[in-house]
Order: sequence, then C-alpha cells, then structure tokens
Amino acid sequence: MRDVVRESALAGRLVVWEESARDGAQAKTLMPPGFRVRLAREHGAVFGSDGPRHVVFAAGFPAVCAEEFEAVRQVAVEAEGQVSVAAVCRGTRDDVRQAVASVRGSAHARVMVVVPASDPMARVMVHQDARAALARGTDLVKAVRELDEGVAADVCLADASRADPALMGDAAGEFTSAGAGAVILADTVGRQFPAEAAGMFARVGAAAGAGTVLGAHLHNDLGLGLANTVQALQAGVRIAASSWLGIAERSGMAATEQLLFLLAHDPERAATLLGSSGDADRLWWRAPDLTRLPVIAAMVSEQTGVPLTVTTPVVGTGVATISTGTPFVDPGLFQPYDPRALLGIEPDIVLTHLASTRVVTAVAARLGHHLDADRARAATAWVKRRAYRAGRATVDEEALAAYLDGLTSGAGS
Repeated sequence: MRDVVRESALAGRLVVWEESARDGAQAKTLMPPGFRVRLAREHGAVFGSDGPRHVVFAAGFPAVCAEEFEAVRQVAVEAEGQVSVAAVCRGTRDDVRQAVASVRGSAHARVMVVVPASDPMARVMVHQDARAALARGTDLVKAVRELDEGVAADVCLADASRADPALMGDAAGEFTSAGAGAVILADTVGRQFPAEAAGMFARVGAAAGAGTVLGAHLHNDLGLGLANTVQALQAGVRIAASSWLGIAERSGMAATEQLLFLLAHDPERAATLLGSSGDADRLWWRAPDLTRLPVIAAMVSEQTGVPLTVTTPVVGTGVATISTGTPFVDPGLFQPYDPRALLGIEPDIVLTHLASTRVVTAVAARLGHHLDADRARAATAWVKRRAYRAGRATVDEEALAAYLDGLTSGAGS
C-alpha cells in the first residue's frame, strides 16, 4: 500500500489532519453525514488533485453508535480521492476492527488508534501504566495492518504533554517498525507553553529515530494551540491537526483557516519561520487556494452555529473593514496582508461612531449623495450622535440614507 500522507511528511510537505467533524463533536457540534462529505470535498479542493496528500479528514469515531459508523462510511465512500479519510478508535481490537470496516476499500484510508501516553491517562483509559499501554499500541498497529493492508495505521498518543518523552520516543519507533504511518503527539488538555511543545517534539523525535513520522494535535485551552503547532513545525513535524473555526473539545484547537493562511500567504516569511532554505514553497505539493478559506469557514459556521465574529482572524467579519479616517486614507498601511488579493474579500467601509468626514462622505457617495464640506460635517456629527444615543458603534446605512435625504431637502436633523 502506498501511504501518501507518510510520503508527504517525509518529503517536508505539510499535511493537515482535519478534526472539525471528529474532535469538533466534543465542542457540542454534530455534522450530519452529508455535510461531512461536503466539507471533506471542499477541504480537499483547497489543494486540487493533491487533496489526499495534504488533507487527512478525520471523519468520525465509529464506536460512538451505528449512525456514527455509517457517517464515517459515507465519507470514506463519497469523498474518496479528494482527501485521505481516517476513522478514529480506542485501543481495543473490537474498536480497531470496527474502524477498519468503516473505511475499508476507500483509497488512502486510515485508522488512528488512540493510546494513552501518561500514567494518569493510562490508568483512566486502560487501567494500566503508560509503559504497558504503549506496548499494547504496537500490537494494535499490527492488527490494523493484518485486517487490511490497504488501510494505513496511525497512533495518537493521548496526554503526551504529561508523558515521558524517552518512553514515547521508544514507543513511536516501535510503532513505526510495526507499520505505523504516523505517530501523533497530543496535548490533550491544552496545557503546554510554546517552549514546552518545542522541547517535547525535539526529545520524542530524537528518541524515535529516523523514519518515524510525528504529528501534532495540540489543544487551545491556554490560547496557545496555534503557537504550539508552529513550534512543532519548527521542530520538523509536518502533520498538524487543526479544525475549521478551531472547534474541538473545550476551548478547541488551532483553526485550520489560520494555520493554512499563516503558512501560505507569504511563502518567504513562512520559510523563515520554519527555518527552511531554498524553495519558499517547499511545504506544498500544491499551494492552498486561500480564496476558498472564507467560503468554507462560513459554511462550517452556518452548519454548526459557531459564529464568525469581528475579531475572528482571517475569516471574521472584521477582515478588510475600514471605519476610521487614517486607515481609510491608506488601508494597506493598517493590514498585514491584502484581503482582496489573497482571500478574495472586498474592502468594506463600515459606518461607526469613529467615522471621519472622509468616511462619511464615501459612504454617502455610495448611497448616491455627494456632500459638500458643510453637509459632510453635519452628517458626521449626526452619525456620532446616533451611535452614542443607541449605545451601539455601527450606524445603519439605511438610517444614514434617510437622514441624507432630509439633509438634501433641508429637513435633516
């Protein structure tokens, strides 16, 4: 079996392990099977025909119930060839058999077995110590390979951030020798600081040895999920778990749209960030189409009810908006990138209590009113009064249009 995900990681290309359908369920969201298929296809399309080499779509946890099994199966069948589809399971032979059955026959199918890496987590999950749990992980990798040679086997080490790096490294090497494609280190509780994440991946990688492919699954409970993922990438990791809008258990994890944009919007800076040299596009077989990110994010928001806010990076409602005077004069000076060129988001002037006369004049022109200096000052004063009286920053343009109609006729107040 050709493992295109492992090949990509070993070649230094980034693989996104997409968790919005699986870990996102623990954020109290439920994606119906048809939507999971649609999302998998849309995500794969970000990379065109290279979707399976850049995206592992964690379709679900088949052991949850019969409906979840069928949802995973539907993704495996209907998104085949557009992403690599993965089923996630606990470290039992029954769960492994069920997970393999859910993706069997799909091109580039995978099963990820969750194995506890720390003593506290091992005692809770499997009633053993970490050493025994990790040793059993090797048998589970072999079980996946024996059940179906066409299904890749991966291992997720739960609670890696509180585990012994040397022990995890030795186990990762054993998993790889048994046929594992990748070993994912999970900061399951989102406790790490960036330096701690960097140290963990460096130490585990050194202990695991050449040929072991590590991945990062880092939660965001301290608001550091993306920063910690960058640390993993700087340590040479090329499989990074993320989720659209960051939805995942508790406070979520690194947001897919933020991770992709960070690494693709300025290839030269990304290469510097990751300590790469030479080809600035070496992270990709095909660079992601960033204009698809806002569309997918909006789709996920509508389905899950997770809002896109004015402060959501990359895909939020505040991107490309202008509401004050100086940014209006030179918008590029107040943005780290060009939203129109990179994301396909058109600039938008938003009328607020901070508006200058230039902003009000521009909005008025858009509404069909051409204001002289006196009327511009009067309209600006009206906008500010309106905002403060309402106790809300944004002023509705229809209200401004009605005011301007009265102002033009001499009746405005």
